[in-house]
Amino acid sequence: MDSEALRSFVRAAELGQLRPAAEESGVTQQAVSKRIAALERELGVRLFARTARGVELTLDGQAFLPHARSIVAGVERAVAAVRPGARALRIDVLGRRSAQAVVLHDYWRSRPGTDLDVVTLRVDDPRVAAAAVAAGDVDASFRTVTEPAARPPDVRTIHAFDSPLELLVGPRHPLAAARSLTPARLRGHRIWVPGIAPGSEWSEYYDQLATAFDLRVDAAGPHFGDEVLLDVLAESADVATLVGARDRYLWPTSHDLRRIPVVNPTLAYPLALLLPRTNPHPALRGLITHLRNLPELPEPVWRPTWAARP
Repeated sequence: MDSEALRSFVRAAELGQLRPAAEESGVTQQAVSKRIAALERELGVRLFARTARGVELTLDGQAFLPHARSIVAGVERAVAAVRPGARALRIDVLGRRSAQAVVLHDYWRSRPGTDLDVVTLRVDDPRVAAAAVAAGDVDASFRTVTEPAARPPDVRTIHAFDSPLELLVGPRHPLAAARSLTPARLRGHRIWVPGIAPGSEWSEYYDQLATAFDLRVDAAGPHFGDEVLLDVLAESADVATLVGARDRYLWPTSHDLRRIPVVNPTLAYPLALLLPRTNPHPALRGLITHLRNLPELPEPVWRPTWAARP
């Protein structure tokens, strides 16, 4: 059933005339008359009777009007639900405690009226996240498709921000007393990063990092969650891990874990934003401005070869 014909019928019934209904829709009176005639043929009943002053509803028209109103209102709600700017900005992050989520929260606090929907796509392959952006399931995603040819043509990548890495260790680790560390001082130490998914951007990141600085990055064993990882670090004299400076980790005070910056060069994990090439959500403009105003890392900085440049 033609929604425009239904809309014309409803307004003509409310106004009692075809001409004002046509003017509201930006069409001719003849066009409105044809729409209503087509609707009457489809229904097999007469909806209006002509009068000297305009039109009046027939008994069938009176019975049909409340249902037509409901349908028109439903169509308008459906359109509004997907119209950019009329719904919440949906952003995909890797986790609720990740650096991306922290930066998004800072952005929302700076603009508390922003209607923001933070979601976590349960996927490791960034190409799946890119497909979700292309399909409109999310408006943007903090992911990187490291091979540009694998990115959908209607999705583009921009640099979001760099997340500096820190070494996270327990009190018994030989590096626990350091105020800062160079990558060279990490050589020979076991850096345990469980849950590195093959084909993920962080898998490629750690491969390049280990090669560039001759590090021992160990992804062995299943990832039982951050709590178990933190328990292991607290009890170990030889296990460390790498975390982002903005990533949120909570542990009991008895763990006495230490976060130690890695410098000269700073090890940067580059965060990128996938977003549609055309018709992006209007609220993305404010978020991108916020990201560009974040402070840059002090040089020297190491980034992987696939990093989107600031």
